[in-house]
Amino acid sequence: MAGALVTTSLLATAVAMGLATLRERLALVLIANRNYESEITAAKKMATVNVAVPASVATRAVTPDVVPPAVTAVTPTSIAVTLDQWREAPFAMDDRGLAQVDRNIVPMQLAEAAKGLANYIEDNLWAGLSAGIYGFAGTGGVTPFATDLSAYLDARRIGNKQLMDLDPRFVVLGEDAEANALGLRAFQDASFGGGDGVIMNGQIGRKLGATWLMSQRVPTHTSGTAAAATVNNAGYAIGIKTVTLTAAGTGTILVNDIIAIAGQTGTFVITSGDADVSNGGTISFEPGLNTVIPASTAAITVKASFVQNVLLHRDALTFAMAPLLETQMIPGSTLQAIAIDDVSGLALRLEVSRQYRQYQWALDALWGSKVIRGNAGVYIAG
Repeated sequence: MAGALVTTSLLATAVAMGLATLRERLALVLIANRNYESEITAAKKMATVNVAVPASVATRAVTPDVVPPAVTAVTPTSIAVTLDQWREAPFAMDDRGLAQVDRNIVPMQLAEAAKGLANYIEDNLWAGLSAGIYGFAGTGGVTPFATDLSAYLDARRIGNKQLMDLDPRFVVLGEDAEANALGLRAFQDASFGGGDGVIMNGQIGRKLGATWLMSQRVPTHTSGTAAAATVNNAGYAIGIKTVTLTAAGTGTILVNDIIAIAGQTGTFVITSGDADVSNGGTISFEPGLNTVIPASTAAITVKASFVQNVLLHRDALTFAMAPLLETQMIPGSTLQAIAIDDVSGLALRLEVSRQYRQYQWALDALWGSKVIRGNAGVYIAG
């Protein structure tokens, strides 16, 4: 029983250490809308949380009459966020390692396990985001902010046209883009006056209507190589999200590519239909067409590979993390502890179990995410 007490006293320290590591590494988890976590009814894999999406309401002229006009019924929809990600970062230690813990020397290996789990969560959120947002500013392969803020101002303009809400907005940059931004006089001048405009500890903070963050996990999207791709028919209507390609041109169009279609306003993200352009085929995308395609030879242009720096509103991405088992002792010399981080709300569990003359340590987490509003994100390509 003494060994169990020693291990139990360790759990709070170990979990707090893991949460601190996660908080340092996860940018998107701080941005995403987490208001729906309270609706989680089961902390198990594949449980769902439904996010309500209101239906649009049309206006009409008012004409006084003795008989009121019929009211048009609306049917709100919902988007299910599935808790489909359950990951752990396990490692084993012998009794010598436990003795080190007993002397309050927390094993550095635990920090490495937390780092691995943190990186996976961050990458998973980026992958989900890549499948849903479609706004695009900047130039693929060219790091933004080398000379001015035009890439951000263009992204802001596009976001406004896409009806992205004004607040709260965030800019998440990779290391190179952030380094360029920090060197801009426009930001440095803001720091001369003190107050909220000061750039503290190399962090840009809130500028020009957005909070600027840096993440080492900003990914790079490798685009397809399509050239001279065209649609195969005229007359695709407004709202259509799937078109057929002409069997002409060269190269490929890939899922998550950002494309422009001749005659359309804005850009689109490919959601399905990896295609070899020379063989034709179909592609699907978000959002739907905003103009009727007038010609069967309307050109499709694929944006070049780019670092996915992004301007993002909180409601673009919903993230739900389920709380796992509360602190308890389980038969078989297994102990578990759970803590909710006050800053990010992350639920992280540490489990310690006795095996053959050693202890297995495992950090795990259960979560799901979904892009709810694709209009609420614009890439600032790098």
